[in-house]
Amino acid sequence: METTICAISTPSGNEGAISIVRMSGPEAINITSKIFSNKNFKTAPSHTIHYGYILNKEEKIDEVLVMKMLSPKTYTTEDIVEINCHGGISTTNKILEILILNGAQLAEPGEFTKRAFLNGRINLLEAEAVEDLIEAKNEAARSLAMKGVSGSLTKLIQDLREQIVTLLTNIEVNIDYPEYEDEKVITHENILPELKEISKALERIVKESENGKLIKSGINVAFIGRPNVGKSSLLNAFLEEEKAIVTNISGTTRDIVEGSTVLNGIVLNLIDTAGIRETEDIVEKIGVDKSKKVFDTADLIVLVLNSNEKLAKEDYELLSKIEKKKSIIFLNKNDLELNIESKIYEYSNITTGNTTNADGLTELKNKIIEMFHLNEIESKDMNYLSNVRQITLAKKALQNIINVKKQIEQNIPIDVLEIELKEAWNNLGLIIGETYEDELIDNLFQKFCLGK
Repeated sequence: METTICAISTPSGNEGAISIVRMSGPEAINITSKIFSNKNFKTAPSHTIHYGYILNKEEKIDEVLVMKMLSPKTYTTEDIVEINCHGGISTTNKILEILILNGAQLAEPGEFTKRAFLNGRINLLEAEAVEDLIEAKNEAARSLAMKGVSGSLTKLIQDLREQIVTLLTNIEVNIDYPEYEDEKVITHENILPELKEISKALERIVKESENGKLIKSGINVAFIGRPNVGKSSLLNAFLEEEKAIVTNISGTTRDIVEGSTVLNGIVLNLIDTAGIRETEDIVEKIGVDKSKKVFDTADLIVLVLNSNEKLAKEDYELLSKIEKKKSIIFLNKNDLELNIESKIYEYSNITTGNTTNADGLTELKNKIIEMFHLNEIESKDMNYLSNVRQITLAKKALQNIINVKKQIEQNIPIDVLEIELKEAWNNLGLIIGETYEDELIDNLFQKFCLGK
């Protein structure tokens, strides 16, 4: 925290009109003054922009605008300088090099946001939302991230912690000062309504957290089937482009082909897999093995079958495998004579169509909307947790409250209830970073982009 860090904040390796090189730390102003031609910069007031040249000794490197922001009213709460230079790769890298030669240290990924967190400028939940905002692929994801950045989700967690700490305080007073007659006596009966209220709020957060995951990460949809049933054609129809190669030759798709589209504001990550069958072809076998791995990790399996053919051995094997997965059966080639066994209709979630004219595609999309309740996701109230870390901690806190309610049913003494209540309070604190481990923080911010 005593060093001054610098990094390129605009996408590295791209040419553009403008690049931004950012610097934060106690020596940010002094380092800039050494290499900036504008001699008024050092004494200028905060939050001002200055014109001049970046110099390497006597050589002019670039014509720039430099923004000066003094602590504490900055993103990191430290002194920050942002150099707006021309967007050439060589120019931007040269300015970064000059900053390092003059005493700055190259920032690690996410280090600016990490400093903002450690300096108390933002909490952990808000910090994660910053990265979500950068990575947002659709309007819903952007709106969700902004709820986190703006602090409305933080307030929701803080309010629950406040309710729990109030209960803990009242219990402590009853235990430590039983002679205080004016204090409310805490009993199983009068603590239970408050616990039910906290439990209900946590149940809502956990239940709706699935929406947050869908909005942020989308739905991984894998098209599975034996060779030449139309998986690649179905992918192309969804994407409305020729993403995957389509031929009449079985085994054309030998590797994973991916693309994405948006359905009801949610990203569908579409995965076309190699046809699953027994094969002696080494390359095709690798593709089949990859397909099997995708089968295990996908959020939704779309099993593609040819409605003009009898079910093959591979079809039956796949039908038995999808019983334990969230899946939809797409009967392709309904424009040809129907030959598939009638017992196929005993399976639920079946749609029919063909990829020649995209017939049935709307029905398939509606099945996905129905299966993942996409119409029920509230766009106006985006206070959802959106990653595994946050959701896991919320579930732990809920379980703590459930355990307290069970203890009350068993008539466990009031003072014993404190253990689970404190654990719930702590788990909620971990969500927003009121308590944390250094290793967690290091790992979390390493996932951020460089310069943020």
